[in-house]
Amino acid sequence: MLIGGEWRSAVSGETLDTLNPATGEVLGRIPAGAEADVDQAVAAARRAFDDPSWRDLTPAARSRLLWRMAELLEANLDELAELESLDNGKPLWVGKYAEIPGAIEQFRYFAGEAMRIEGTTIPTSINYQPPGKKIFAYTAKEPIGVVGAIVPWNSPIVLTAMKIAPALAAGCTMVLKPAEDTSLTAIRLAELMVEAGFPPGVFNLVTGLGERAGAALAAHAGVDKIAFTGSTEVGKLILDAARGNLKKLTLELGGKSPAVVLDDADLELAIPGVANAIFFNSGQVCVAGSRLYVQRKIFDKVVAGVGEYARGLKLGHGLDPNTQLGPVVSRRQADRIAGYVAAGRREGATVVTGGGQLGPAGTFIEPTVIVDVKPAMQVVREEIFGPVVVATPFDDMNEVTTLANDTDYGLAASVWTSNLSSAHRLASAFRAGTVWINCHSMFDASLPIGGMKQSGWGRDSGHQAVDNYLETKTVCAVI
Repeated sequence: MLIGGEWRSAVSGETLDTLNPATGEVLGRIPAGAEADVDQAVAAARRAFDDPSWRDLTPAARSRLLWRMAELLEANLDELAELESLDNGKPLWVGKYAEIPGAIEQFRYFAGEAMRIEGTTIPTSINYQPPGKKIFAYTAKEPIGVVGAIVPWNSPIVLTAMKIAPALAAGCTMVLKPAEDTSLTAIRLAELMVEAGFPPGVFNLVTGLGERAGAALAAHAGVDKIAFTGSTEVGKLILDAARGNLKKLTLELGGKSPAVVLDDADLELAIPGVANAIFFNSGQVCVAGSRLYVQRKIFDKVVAGVGEYARGLKLGHGLDPNTQLGPVVSRRQADRIAGYVAAGRREGATVVTGGGQLGPAGTFIEPTVIVDVKPAMQVVREEIFGPVVVATPFDDMNEVTTLANDTDYGLAASVWTSNLSSAHRLASAFRAGTVWINCHSMFDASLPIGGMKQSGWGRDSGHQAVDNYLETKTVCAVI
């Protein structure tokens, strides 16, 4: 763990094994941080926040540090991609060509945003100023303070960058708690933060179990804000924990995102598109297109095409260059996914393809397509977070709007059609934070990402992400 610029073991001396999900082999041991470690990390972050070496740093200087961090990530891209593959199970190419570059761009984008934090002067209508005087009023943006960032295991480094970069651009300090299953790239990232030259205590890392280290961070009175990505269930626990000192929250939570295919869609684009929407990263993506709605006229053709695509995917170890689909992150997660498939069968759904649980550690899940589902089924309503898609036919746009919005979540959706009028009508009708047209899971550091309903509060990425980490101060003067 990195606390106040020093590498430490847990106060308790306890450790956790971190496993290769493809094989079940132990990759290493990480400190099992808990409340005492979080106390030390928060204290270090508070000291750094109050220290002039960080507090008085110019925006240009903060920008240079963030840009330097991007350069270091780029220089260590191959190592980080391999660590991510070993620790998480995802294919090496996913880290190398998607997620590590995505993390790099977060730091570059917010290096620019650090230079664009501005207040405003405000003409007022106050009419009782003293004779011969006038009112001068303005707002100033100030860093919110100490941030606790809690990130999940599905895309560790890019989701970590989405918290770190805007928080540091705003001038905050922070404590990061990575997922216990995937802490290795966070540890390497912390080493690079030191190398980049961030003052001690500006960035702190506490590894450990969510129910111990994560819970302590969420409840800590010295933390001014929590930025969390993870399940809606845990998000609600964080909401309860945060009320002690009314800390601010950004919550990017669960999803059950619809992918909607109209009968005028280009199926050569749509079939692999909706397949990748759910099977990429073994379905462990918060915006995964896990509910597939297809206009009835082409339903059988699309389902057959997605099933054929699924059967053609090569499962394997993440470091195998031929692997298209790696294991899910743990045996616990694999068992959970298999349980949902079994529940679907019990409720009367039909598994068209897949559904098996494979591999030496039981962590590989075959890409799975399920039909004959009803809106009340578990597989339709609950986030499975695996390579499992449920497919439903529909007749018209009114019906599919109702079906797509019939969920507690509102994170993302996609529409596949050659008619842009239909696409934009549906984009407007869907209650989702992001809607893609003829694509899915397209991300950029400039594009806000976040949800409606029980998919969370606030947005990551984009210009407005910096505002998550700023307070607005109003100054009104008689001059």
